Amino acid sequence: MKLDIRRSSDRGHANHGWLDSHHSFSFADYYDPKHMGFRSLRVINEDRVAPGGGFPNHPHQNMEIFSYVIDGALEHQDSMGNGRRLTSGQIQLMSAGTGVTHSEFNPSTTESVHFLQIWITPQQNGLTPNYSEWHPAPNMENSSKVLVISADGRDNSARIQQDANVYRIRLAAGESIEHALKPGRGLWLQMISGTATAHDCLLKAGDGASTESAGNFELHASAETEALLFDLG
Repeated sequence: MKLDIRRSSDRGHANHGWLDSHHSFSFADYYDPKHMGFRSLRVINEDRVAPGGGFPNHPHQNMEIFSYVIDGALEHQDSMGNGRRLTSGQIQLMSAGTGVTHSEFNPSTTESVHFLQIWITPQQNGLTPNYSEWHPAPNMENSSKVLVISADGRDNSARIQQDANVYRIRLAAGESIEHALKPGRGLWLQMISGTATAHDCLLKAGDGASTESAGNFELHASAETEALLFDLG
């Protein structure tokens, strides 16, 4: 299986003091025509927000937006009436549809929050806005591969308005996972932490790996590893 590697050090970077962000794809002032997204995956930002900092109320439209909290807590409020505080390992997913406004803040006065902000284009524009979450069940907390987002909400996953399956990967050193990629689909793996090997390619925290080659994708951890795997139509 042929992989394209997007190294962490090659990502775009912006430091605004309260926000330290790395961009896998073009975003805001970072523009690279070679990295505009992957299939329906448009944004992967690795954000660190300082204590008390955050994104004030702002609008979104026709985009599926989710945040995966790595460390700390993230407080979300939106114009649909949702107000939530998410902690490590939890996901909130907002289908912006015809338009919503929302804010995201770090409620801590002492600790930063570290999370992935991810945008996926919807299957169609003009959908009714919606909000959902994924929290790991106790028996799934350390599962090596668990479905967290899907189009049909199966297995208690958050529901997205796109042909996209997103899996959280957690591996101890020496563990492995496999994922069968069907013809006509694409796979993106975003490393969060640890060190692993995929088809002879060494991957570290912040690295991305993608393929559109059908077959069996294999990931072998050489250290404790966390990642998100996207299977996209």
